[in-house]
Amino acid sequence: MRYVTELPSETTVEDHWIPLADGTRLAARVWRPVDPTPVPAILEYLPYRLSDWTAPRDAQRHPYYAGHGYASVRVDIRGSGNSDGHQDDEYSPTELADGVAVVEWLAAQEWCSGKVGMFGISWGGFNALQVAALAPEALAAIVTVCSTDDRYDNDVHYTGGSVLAVDMHAWAATMLAFCSRPPDPAVVGDRWKEQWLDRLEHTEPFVHTWLDHQTRDDYWRHGSVIEDYSAIKAAVLAVGGWNDPYRDTVLRLVAAGEDPADQGSSDGSANARRTLGGPVRGIVGPWSHQYPDRGLPPGPSIGFLQETLRWWDQFLKGQDTGALDEPALRAWITESVPPATVYDELPGRWVGEERWPSPHVRPTVLPLAGAPGGTDDVDDAAVATVLRTTAPLVNRLPAHPGPAGGEPTAPADVPPSCLVASPQHTGIDAGRFFPFGNDADLPPDQREEDGRSVCFDSAALTQRLEILGRARVRLRLTCAGEKGQVVARLCDVGPDGSSTLVTRGVLNLSAREGRDRVVPWEPGATHDVTFELSGTGYAVAPGHRLRLAVSSAYWPWVWPQPGGAALAVAPAGSSLELPVHDGAAPGGHPVVTFEEPEQAPPLGVVYPEAADQRPERRVVRDVAADEWLLEVDPRYGGTRIYPDGLEFTEDALERYWIGRDPLSARTRSDWSVRLRRPGATPADLAWDASIVTRSEISCDAEHFHTDDEVVARDGETVVFERRWRRSIRRTAG
Repeated sequence: MRYVTELPSETTVEDHWIPLADGTRLAARVWRPVDPTPVPAILEYLPYRLSDWTAPRDAQRHPYYAGHGYASVRVDIRGSGNSDGHQDDEYSPTELADGVAVVEWLAAQEWCSGKVGMFGISWGGFNALQVAALAPEALAAIVTVCSTDDRYDNDVHYTGGSVLAVDMHAWAATMLAFCSRPPDPAVVGDRWKEQWLDRLEHTEPFVHTWLDHQTRDDYWRHGSVIEDYSAIKAAVLAVGGWNDPYRDTVLRLVAAGEDPADQGSSDGSANARRTLGGPVRGIVGPWSHQYPDRGLPPGPSIGFLQETLRWWDQFLKGQDTGALDEPALRAWITESVPPATVYDELPGRWVGEERWPSPHVRPTVLPLAGAPGGTDDVDDAAVATVLRTTAPLVNRLPAHPGPAGGEPTAPADVPPSCLVASPQHTGIDAGRFFPFGNDADLPPDQREEDGRSVCFDSAALTQRLEILGRARVRLRLTCAGEKGQVVARLCDVGPDGSSTLVTRGVLNLSAREGRDRVVPWEPGATHDVTFELSGTGYAVAPGHRLRLAVSSAYWPWVWPQPGGAALAVAPAGSSLELPVHDGAAPGGHPVVTFEEPEQAPPLGVVYPEAADQRPERRVVRDVAADEWLLEVDPRYGGTRIYPDGLEFTEDALERYWIGRDPLSARTRSDWSVRLRRPGATPADLAWDASIVTRSEISCDAEHFHTDDEVVARDGETVVFERRWRRSIRRTAG
């Protein structure tokens, strides 16, 4: 990392209160040039506390933008950090309306030229897209990183129509811990405690709302810009990583900008709504859920700030920087790697695609087949183009006992099929849903997971195979019960038998006709189902094999359905469609290069060494009870000491249990946060506030049961304590 101490403009930093129409004030920090000449403003708009939690990250980029001639602005959303009001949900109508008001306030300041951009990662990337869809006149460009255009099917709550157990739980617990934190008396003054208690009184666990909406309804359509891309008039630079769960948004956004002839169409047609109203470019690297200049694994990193400056200069200053001369999509293709939970840098190369979908990507269908000589055998000449299983084929699906108290189903005749009845702990080696650059984030060797699945393997490849985009699975399925789910994983199997996860996908069988409806499966019926796997850029080496692994469980990513119904997969009629990239096309791809990363100097936060730190991910098996426990320390930051003396201590532990019975699934997260600032003497604390939270989810056949608790202290005195317990009917999850 190169730290830049000399920038083109001398800068200053100042704090502001941004007034809203209802009297609420939002806390803002503005870095801008000392020169009074008006400059464009760039906004990052988050709930993550500008005065402490994001302060180290903010110091890396906001002063950098200011030093290049921008007013770079960081704002705490309503009810978070030091801002007034209450935070009622993610991306609420109030949050987005406030965002529009902030853009308009910035444009009206004497130090602003009237042009505004927005940027952010994750939450800040989400609301940059969402505010852009409201089209405030001053908003000319956005940079959205690791964000989504689809809040239902590509976020932390649901995947493929199934409850995303790992982050429905963990993120709700995280946000309860965030929403409960106090404002800083160094900023808001003596009213901090009154404001904190008011904030706590209005806190409600977000999980209640999220589980109340188990299908894609109007709640999830709000804030999902996929509903109408044409509403976005600002220029969009979308950035993601193949090891981030939001990567598919980049591919969709770039595809939405594909046909310039349709851009800006206002005829209200479905085609018009699928086309962005302004320019778009996309970058997908090897990265996790992090800015791509931070140097966190997996790399390589890029000069992200320089790349975004080109975008800002093009659209906020009107300079021709060549930003639109870049390919529509710049993507990293990783070479075959042995499985590991962390890679400092992944081997590979950058490719540029002038259009997306790309003419250099050819959909290639690989049929599934039984063992040679089986009843569904295919011509041996085609053996290199099919995926075969060694699993025995059956013609009858066993009776399904059904959920507790339910009537068993009768055995069912099926086409020649492989029985898929995965143990409930299948998925324990899925890795972290949000890889964060930590040592235990990525999926380990998948051989044990493969053993809990039915696998279809190719022959050893005779030449390198590049994949770029989203694979698609078509399965001819019979399900023993009314409810179930199917999970497909694509793996790279090395000559030594090691199995590296390439990508995966999930389908809740009741969502097979659309995420907005629940269609029960007729027990014993056979249907063809199709679903996509997450996007990837990956090259399988010669001598390696492709593996498609199919399972009926994936804990703790997917909350299991009642009954744990077995599936039968008929190879005949089933296939894998791969997006095969023509990596050898001579002269067909533009050269893609990036500068080395550079940032403003770090803030000077001290991170004390933690003694006896617990493992990041630990799996515990109770053999007698046949119960599995996954413990996760998300490692969001630990203890840190700021230059003003503020000591910020944060600890979190997530736990996920599962036994033989799918109804044994349960989760728990515990958080503790303490903020202390010294007073006039070492023995005197000017501020000492802390919170402890506990969040749990369990289930029965009919309901999810949530149990959340917050305890807040001023010093040693408990000033607030509340517990919420709810039972929420299972309508789809």
